[in-house]
Amino acid sequence: MILVLEQLLNGLQYGVMLFLLAAGLTLIFGIMGVINLAHGSLYMLGAYAGTWVAMQTGNFWLGLPAALIVAALAGFAIETVVVRRLYARDHLDQVLATFGLILVFNQLIILMFGRQPVYTQLPSAFSGSIEIIPGLPYPAYRLLIIAVGLAVAVGLYLVINKTRLGMLVRAGSTNREMVRALGVDIRMLYTLVFGLGALLAGLAGYMAGPVLAVQVGMGEQILLSTFVVVVIGGVGSIKGAFVAGIALGVIDTMLRAFLPGMLRQVMAGPEADALGIGISSMGIYLLMALVLLIRPKGLFAAGS
Repeated sequence: MILVLEQLLNGLQYGVMLFLLAAGLTLIFGIMGVINLAHGSLYMLGAYAGTWVAMQTGNFWLGLPAALIVAALAGFAIETVVVRRLYARDHLDQVLATFGLILVFNQLIILMFGRQPVYTQLPSAFSGSIEIIPGLPYPAYRLLIIAVGLAVAVGLYLVINKTRLGMLVRAGSTNREMVRALGVDIRMLYTLVFGLGALLAGLAGYMAGPVLAVQVGMGEQILLSTFVVVVIGGVGSIKGAFVAGIALGVIDTMLRAFLPGMLRQVMAGPEADALGIGISSMGIYLLMALVLLIRPKGLFAAGS
């Protein structure tokens, strides 16, 4: 029972990271209609910028605004210089252009920091564990990640549903042409949304630094799972990104933790491990296929 609860918390923490990435990606895709493969690079830039500042200052918290600022500025630059010229182009052009950005950012990081992974030091206040229930100590920093993700989810809900900007975002995700016809500066709206998505990616990257290695290509490793979250949740839906992110994080973690052991009850160890690992790796994609068979547009409508 203790092990199950621990893995549930691990799944929740992973799901929160997926949500932080998917929230920005689903807004960009839902409102702009742009497939941004470079979203993972913004995650990497935030991780490297924040980690560098934290290493230079010896203060984890000073790295946080650095990660957010660098990721947001990179997002503004990408939207202004590259993506703005792709709105009227088909998705293949968008994929090729943003894939090229991945290569550019990866080489820039290699030139600046080298190929070796770097690690963000845990903040001293969150370096230990908290005993959630008797017999279940859990790393305090992972609980911080969960808390930050849930706080961001609440903040995004309030912004999307209670503010004028949120009203424009919801309208833009359902009918871009009507929003433009009503006199809204759609170019500025696109830039703000892209910057917000980049900021969330940078936050996710920096928060993941003490848990995962900060290394070249780290964005591509999580980007595919993020796209699965967007597709299952529904393109343009923050609620869908949250529900799908948490669900996929928990399902993926539980499958990897327990499926090989369950299969060992009915077959030999090496074969059970190989089959369990294979099925676990495919789990979220099988779930995506199942959801799309039932609800081709995802669990939630755009703008929700």
